[in-house]
Amino acid sequence: MNRRRATIIGFAAILMWANLALLSDASGAVPPFQLAAMTFLIGSLPGFISRWRNPAPSPLPTDWRVWALGVGGLFGYHFVYFSAMRAAPAVEVSLIAYLWPLLLVVFSGLLPGERLRLHHLAGALLGLAGAVLIITKAGTYWPKSLEAGHVLALAGAIIWAGYSVLTRRFGETPTDIVGLFCASTSGLSLICHLLFEVTVWPADGVQWLAVLGLGILPVGFAFYAWDYGVKHGDIIVLGAASYSAPLMSTLLLALAGSTVLSLNIAMACLLITLGAVIAAKDMLFARKAAA
Repeated sequence: MNRRRATIIGFAAILMWANLALLSDASGAVPPFQLAAMTFLIGSLPGFISRWRNPAPSPLPTDWRVWALGVGGLFGYHFVYFSAMRAAPAVEVSLIAYLWPLLLVVFSGLLPGERLRLHHLAGALLGLAGAVLIITKAGTYWPKSLEAGHVLALAGAIIWAGYSVLTRRFGETPTDIVGLFCASTSGLSLICHLLFEVTVWPADGVQWLAVLGLGILPVGFAFYAWDYGVKHGDIIVLGAASYSAPLMSTLLLALAGSTVLSLNIAMACLLITLGAVIAAKDMLFARKAAA
């Protein structure tokens, strides 16, 4: 599979993450760690099924760094993000946490075979500007003072960007291993739920379907697609394109009647689309230039 196709598979993860807010909202009042335990358990199934159906599955990794990276990335990010949400205003946490695509673009320039160019950085910054418009609704939501939640949100951004970039260093690890990372994350989330939360089950069939949808898409297949994309695709382009997730999420919420479209969203759409095209210009126009 070539680099362009692997990048498209990685972008499929971004499309699935765009459903996160809508499905989370539809899941009712299930506490965050409980929801993570339930959905990551569902998300682990594709990996286990893939290994079960394979007559000669690849051996499990013996390098402890693979397990530390996989479990630490998935569980570590969600742990600090949920903790940040408890310690600081949600808008400010979201704003800081969504620095991860920009950090991913910057960190990717350190990988062998990758070269960070000015248009990559410009595209990521345009995407960040668009994400800021969406998350803050063009208001003044920048933190006025540093709180523990802000530090945790920044830690989350660093963790996810670092996980995504370092995954490239273990490109020989098969993607179905993500199922084991999801299962481990589910178990650790369950422990956190029992320690910090009160159990609340979905109230009706719609909420149960939302939980199932979360486990299948944004907390399931998305992680497998992202793993393959960052290992074999254009990781810098994927980083810049990740800013389309909050835009698509907002559009889905608008279609569901949970929010309304505005001029700010139109401006954000323009910024994010322009940023993604600029960052991906090498991939998009390489064939044309060669001709």
